[in-house]
Amino acid sequence: MSRERNVIVVATKNEGKAREFAHALAPLGLAVRTLNGLDRAPEIVEDGATFAENARKKARVAGVYSARYAGEGAGDAANNAKLLRELAALKADVPQPEGLPADVCALSRARFVCALALYDPESGEFAEALGAVDGWIIDSPRGSNGFGYDPLFWVPEFGRTMAELSTDEKQSISHRGRALAKLADLLRHKRS
Repeated sequence: MSRERNVIVVATKNEGKAREFAHALAPLGLAVRTLNGLDRAPEIVEDGATFAENARKKARVAGVYSARYAGEGAGDAANNAKLLRELAALKADVPQPEGLPADVCALSRARFVCALALYDPESGEFAEALGAVDGWIIDSPRGSNGFGYDPLFWVPEFGRTMAELSTDEKQSISHRGRALAKLADLLRHKRS
C-alpha cells in the first residue's frame, strides 16, 4: 500500500480486505482507497522470496493481482472448492482439534499470514508489519461474515470459523488484524 496525505491506497481490489483496512485505520483519521475503478492498475509479478518482499513490491507500485488459486477470475467459492478437493485427495490422517463439532472434519493445519508494507513515495521509506494466525482447514464452509478462505478456517480459540466471527473478533486475532494493529502503532508513533 502507499500513502497520500490522509489517504491510504491499498494495493488490492478485494473489498473485504478494504473493509478491514478501513476499520483498523479509521481511528487514525485515515481513509482507504483501493485499486478498484483504476483502468491502468499495473500487473505485479509476486516473485519475492518472502511475503514481506512481495508486500514492499506491491506497495511501491500500488498494484496487486492475487487470489488466482483456482485460475484467473475465479472467486472465493471456486478457490474454496479447489482447496477442499485437493486436501480431500491427500487422504491424510489429520488429528482433530478439540472443540470441533461432530459434523465437521479438519483436513489440515493452516496458517494465515499477512505482510504489510506502507510506502511513502515522498521519502522513499517503508513501514512494515507482519501478522499470522494458526488454525485448521475444515471440510465444509461455515459462516457468512467473511471472505476468501474464512468459511473454511477454523479458529480453535473461538470454536468457530473466521466467517462466523464478528468483525471485532476477527480483527482482534486475524493475520490481517494483527498486522494492521502493528502498522497502526507504527503510524501513531511516526505522527507523534
